[in-house]
Formats: sequence, structure tokens, C-alpha cells
Amino acid sequence: MKIKTADFVISNSDVAKCPKELLPEYAFIGRSNVGKSSLINTLTEKKRLAKTSGRPGKTQLINHFKINGNWFLVDLPGYGYARVSKKDKKTFQKYITDYFEQRQQLVCSFVLVDIRHEPQKIDMEFMQWMGESGIPFCIIFTKADKLKPKAIETHVKAYEQKMLADIWEEMPQYFITSSSNRTGREGVLNFIDNINLDYFDQQKKQL
Repeated sequence: MKIKTADFVISNSDVAKCPKELLPEYAFIGRSNVGKSSLINTLTEKKRLAKTSGRPGKTQLINHFKINGNWFLVDLPGYGYARVSKKDKKTFQKYITDYFEQRQQLVCSFVLVDIRHEPQKIDMEFMQWMGESGIPFCIIFTKADKLKPKAIETHVKAYEQKMLADIWEEMPQYFITSSSNRTGREGVLNFIDNINLDYFDQQKKQL
């Protein structure tokens, strides 16, 4: 997929105020320091589309970006660490849940995980909630440029073993990415493109 246009549409904390257009949406979410904004900017080839910061937890709203005029990339607040009060954190965690449970346009989510670390409890619990809630998702391993290929393989295997040992029957689809060297960019975009083709094909059949 070639990204021709990537435009900011709206930021809000109320799912009811999200765009009304019946376009497929892809939500990106992860722990607050996982490199989500950098990945979004790499995918769209827009250096400042999503705001990056040295301070984790900067994204605290539901951010919609319209891509190529026919699908939405949704940047969600990170779960876990953020320098906000417990009250504020509880508030935006609530509208994350509301988004996933209520947003009918959502066709797939991408849960971002830092490939450098062993499986983290907070990531595993969040993905378990996604699975139990019937929300389709893939895993995006970030910061792959920080490890050698063998270490990447070992760390992915650790996630697979952990997931299969708990409640999962199979490992969710995953992508290995790096915002620094663009690793995995085409794989993620081609995945989205294929889903979009099926989505719009189904819409035509319903007309």
C-alpha cells in the first residue's frame, strides 16, 4: 500500500464523537513508552503526524487520522505508565475500554510490544482482555533494530510459549518492526490493505 494522504481528523475522549463515516478503522495501542507515535509516523511517512515525546504517556485522547481517504488509523492512549494523576489515568483508561467495546467501525487492533523485553504482565493481561472480549488484534513488536536477529527470534518465542501456556490456542499474527530502519512497514500496510479489500468488497455485496 502506498500512503498518499494522511490527515488528522479529530481528538476526543468520547466514543460518540468519533467520525460517523463507515470506514474501516485500525487502532494502535501499547504501553506508554513502546514507540507508538514513531511507528505511526513511519507507517504514514509523516514525521510529525503523531506527536512524539521523551515523556511517556503523552497521548491521552482518541486520535483519528484519515489515510488515503478510505480508512482511519486510530492512535489510542497507552496503558500502564503515564505521568498523570490516578483520577486522570482512570478516566482515559475508561474511554479506551469504551472505544473497543462500542466502536463498530473497528476491524483490527495492533497491540505494540517492545521486543527488547521478556513478556510483561501488563501486556499479557491486556491481550487476554482483548481475546476474551472478542476484539481482533495483531501484535506489533517494536524496536527490532535494538536486537540481533537471533535475540529477536528468542524473544518472540518467549511470547509464543507464554501465550500458548496460558489461554491461547495459537499465537496471534505478529509483525517485527523498527521505526529507525522501517523494518516491517510494508508487512503491516499490506495486511491492512488486504483487510480493506475484503471490507469494501463486502460493502458492495450488501448494496
